[in-house]
Amino acid sequence: MRKATMTKFRATALACLAGALWLTGAPTMSIAQDASNPQKPALPKDDGEKRILDAIAEARQGQRYANVSDADGRLLRQLTEALDAKRVVELGTSTGESGLYFSLALRKTGGKLYTYDIDPGRVEVAKANFKKAGVEDLIVITLGDAHETAPKNTEPIDVLFIDAEKPGYDAYLRELLPLVRPGGLILAHNMRRPEPNPKYIEAVTTNPDLDTSFVLMDGAGISITLKKR
Repeated sequence: MRKATMTKFRATALACLAGALWLTGAPTMSIAQDASNPQKPALPKDDGEKRILDAIAEARQGQRYANVSDADGRLLRQLTEALDAKRVVELGTSTGESGLYFSLALRKTGGKLYTYDIDPGRVEVAKANFKKAGVEDLIVITLGDAHETAPKNTEPIDVLFIDAEKPGYDAYLRELLPLVRPGGLILAHNMRRPEPNPKYIEAVTTNPDLDTSFVLMDGAGISITLKKR
């Protein structure tokens, strides 16, 4: 097959994959609308968890900007706690809802969240939300361009969560993949909506060192990529 034909074939395949990711997600019907949906709100195990869940509920009443759904956020918590992650790096703090879900796990694993955002207004809202939840000691916020600030990290990353500007996803992966430890996870948000970054999808599905699954729930969808040992 000629190079030009192969390039066209690859572009078409990626477009089909992106379209499939967009179209095959679960319906966006809420739990309240579907009594048969087995997904129920999380039940707090202790007072600390209740305080975080209350802070999440309160944060959802204000200006949310771009944040994770409850289903996506709970998946972040479950994967982080199951992995016993000590160092989580998040690109795109927004107003801190995803950080609150991560903190549910990190308060048990003894780890910390290092989160990066370029918007000072959103960072201030996130700080207030973290304080309400009582988890500010678990979270380190860096304000600035994450393409410049995040790669300054020198410690191995257990979980990398990419949820910043969508055109930059593939660049973030190139910049930080060397720091993700073998056996660590790269999680990327918005794999169902808005339209995912095709270069990122290609990068995580054509690298033999990576193994990727796409979880398309009631939220925007998350890709889960294992950095193989």
